[in-house]
Amino acid sequence: MSRRHRYRLGCDIGGTFTDFLLDDPATGGFRVHKVLTTPDDPSAAVDAGIAELEAEIDGGTNLMAATDYLIHGTTLVINAVIQRKGARTAILTTQGFADCLEMRREIRYDIYDIGAVYPTPLIERPYRYEVPERLYADGAVRQALDEDAVRAVFQRMLDDGIESAAVVLLHAYANPAHERRVAEIAAEAAPGIAITLSSDVMPEIKEFERTSTAAVNAYVKPLVARYIARLEERLAARGFRDGLYLMLSSGGVIAPDTARAHPVRLIESGPVGGALAAARLGAMAGDGNVLMFDMGGTTAKSCLIRDGGVPIANTYEVDRVHRFKRGSGTPIGVPTVDVIEIGAGGGSIAAVDGMGLLSVGPESAGADPGPACYGRGGVRPTVTDADLVLGYLDADYFLGGAMRLDTEAARRAITRDLADPLDMPLLDAAWGVHEIVNENMAAAIRMYVTEKGGDLGGAAVVAIGGAGPVHAADFARRLGARRLLVPRGAGVYSALGFLVAPVAFEAARTKLTPLTGADAGEIEVIFETLEAETAQIVENAVPGADIGFSRAADVRYVGQGGTLRIEMPAAATPAAIESAFLAAYSARYGAAYDDMAAQIVTYRVTACAVQEQRDLTLPFAADGGLDAASKGERPAFCPERRRMVPHRVYAMDRLPAGATVAGPAIVEEDSSTLVVGAGAEIRVDGRGWLTVTLADTGAAS
Repeated sequence: MSRRHRYRLGCDIGGTFTDFLLDDPATGGFRVHKVLTTPDDPSAAVDAGIAELEAEIDGGTNLMAATDYLIHGTTLVINAVIQRKGARTAILTTQGFADCLEMRREIRYDIYDIGAVYPTPLIERPYRYEVPERLYADGAVRQALDEDAVRAVFQRMLDDGIESAAVVLLHAYANPAHERRVAEIAAEAAPGIAITLSSDVMPEIKEFERTSTAAVNAYVKPLVARYIARLEERLAARGFRDGLYLMLSSGGVIAPDTARAHPVRLIESGPVGGALAAARLGAMAGDGNVLMFDMGGTTAKSCLIRDGGVPIANTYEVDRVHRFKRGSGTPIGVPTVDVIEIGAGGGSIAAVDGMGLLSVGPESAGADPGPACYGRGGVRPTVTDADLVLGYLDADYFLGGAMRLDTEAARRAITRDLADPLDMPLLDAAWGVHEIVNENMAAAIRMYVTEKGGDLGGAAVVAIGGAGPVHAADFARRLGARRLLVPRGAGVYSALGFLVAPVAFEAARTKLTPLTGADAGEIEVIFETLEAETAQIVENAVPGADIGFSRAADVRYVGQGGTLRIEMPAAATPAAIESAFLAAYSARYGAAYDDMAAQIVTYRVTACAVQEQRDLTLPFAADGGLDAASKGERPAFCPERRRMVPHRVYAMDRLPAGATVAGPAIVEEDSSTLVVGAGAEIRVDGRGWLTVTLADTGAAS
């Protein structure tokens, strides 16, 4: 992305807050900002935040007219799926295959649960239409497409008020001709219905995953199109007409037209920025292995980064009925940064359950009405209310003082709903909320790391998000981690991560290729075809950009169901690919079998626009000592002593480089607050982050 104007802007819409990070390369400075999210129309919060940022800039600068590009991440897609707020959607399938969404893979996620339930399909049974046609697995036509039947189906869709349709024909990944003809007929017979072809969004083997992915894309397509249109209108009214990019779940960004066609690729666009920024921070700090811990107002996200590489999953699951059980959700077959997300955030509601036990989440107060302490109509106790009562948050300095919190309202909510029913002191009830949400998050991360074959022993925890640094010390202690990295601007760090994301797009194609006796030339042709396809998308987003490519393939032993994603060696000969597969298989499972035949299942290519990389950190440059950074003391809860104890309070932006702070201490900035207990030590790295060494006893507040 070439530079034309002064600023670059990252914008991350979360469930509670919308975060902004304004980058000014001319001065090397950053400006961070937060506003409450507007759930009914998220673009309104974007507009309001830009207006407030503009008012803060000296000289009354027209901010958007002076902005080179805006990179935007949103929870719109995932929220629409979870809350079932998408379009009225239909699916058109090969005759006899209308029940794929409910039959799934006929695998129970819990073999001992005879009453297991699954997410309700996004597309109801009456809106699943069938047409006569049939392809063989190699793409050869067995039965020609009945075009008259297709026209009749689209007339029925119009009569049923369908807004969007997914076309998922059997084996279309091998031959998309029938699906493309359906799209041509739809353009004539029902031009008002948005069309999604499975051969466009996921041209890969696995019928259920392809059907599910196409259904999700169709379900959110009109919603995303309307949202992007509203956002573009608001930005244009502020003088910004070119330079909007949207964050993809894979860690790249892309132009709005591609996002409109492939909205399913935005499903985890928010958490991805945090993972990219955490990987960059870990590399700068000399930690190749880090665990991103991003806790916001509604959810907590985590990603295990090993050897500096952000992990990519080819299939991702959302809307799980059981958050810890794989197979209980809706699979999405698009490249996604491998993050785990659970309903644990500052707005998570605490309650006494039916067994008389304290529980926290996953229900959230969100931005409206928000926690009780927000004073916006919320009356139920939340994690933020507990943190305020425990002294971890300053009621007069929330969001840098832009939003005052009501401590008494938080006390009343916790007393009424938790302390009194459980017959316990107020502080114990508040600490119980803090402790339970930390354990919920730690339990989820333990499962996630175990599934990935990872080890948290030597990993540093990168704590980001508005609530992340408040909870990070106790969370890390529960995982056995001893080091935290807390950057300046932690509360808006995902938005900063957007600014390091390249314009990139991945395409895939299933083609079963046994590696024994394979023709290297045929393999090269497939990769080159995918490179041409992805290059066109990136070129449309960034005309004239230099484009680089990376190649990967899903490889397995012949007869296996699962695959491993293998990055292609420089010389992608069949022998080199097989050698890379054996090494990866051995690393994952402890042994490999060189006497068994392997095969490529799916080819993958990512095209990426080459761009200059700027060091996106906010360095410490204060001249004074610790006294200049001190904000005095305030009492905060110490779990070891079960009472409030004095904590020294510091302003993060005034900390001098190289300084050391001993716990118990609180370090505040506009977007987040770090809390550490006795025995912990904070070291100020002049490059822009705090390194926290935790005590062996785990005395984390």
